[in-house]
Amino acid sequence: MAQLKDLAFKDGEVPQAHEPIEVKEPLPQGSGRSFPPISVPACQPLIDIRNGEGSLAHVFQRFNWKENIMGGNSTLASYEEDEAEQRFAELKEAPATCRSYEGEGYVGPFKATVAPETPPQVGEEAVAFREIVPMGPEQPGDRNEQFIVVRTGNTIATFSELSMGASRSFPTELISRQVERLRNAQRP
Repeated sequence: MAQLKDLAFKDGEVPQAHEPIEVKEPLPQGSGRSFPPISVPACQPLIDIRNGEGSLAHVFQRFNWKENIMGGNSTLASYEEDEAEQRFAELKEAPATCRSYEGEGYVGPFKATVAPETPPQVGEEAVAFREIVPMGPEQPGDRNEQFIVVRTGNTIATFSELSMGASRSFPTELISRQVERLRNAQRP
């Protein structure tokens, strides 16, 4: 986990974000809130991989953007040997078969629609998709979250950008810089 923390962005490296930019470790297993399984098992890799589930170690950062109060996140996850490739293969299949699912989150039940997107040309392989959750009549606009997931060697980095009633994207230049750091750290 210490190596992943060292590779994450530091204060002063993300001019679009308010500081401080903290690198956080996951809560100990079983100490966070748990939710029932989602309605479509084929969609589960979209959730597990972006959260670093099944990794040897993972860390995450939250970015409070100056121009988007909803913000963005990144998760850096490290896997054993060929496991990152295997997990990524599961992830690549999911957007083709997963169009929507229902689940429960911190604010209650929701229904998410999944829309594949063209990923940026970064890392060894990348997948991009959006999840759109209608917020209902009391909240104007839909919850629109973009996910870009990139594999580089034995690491998988996930970047997300959340917006309400808009379609924002995580800054590509930041993705490229983070992926390059992960690549350089794995070179002999």
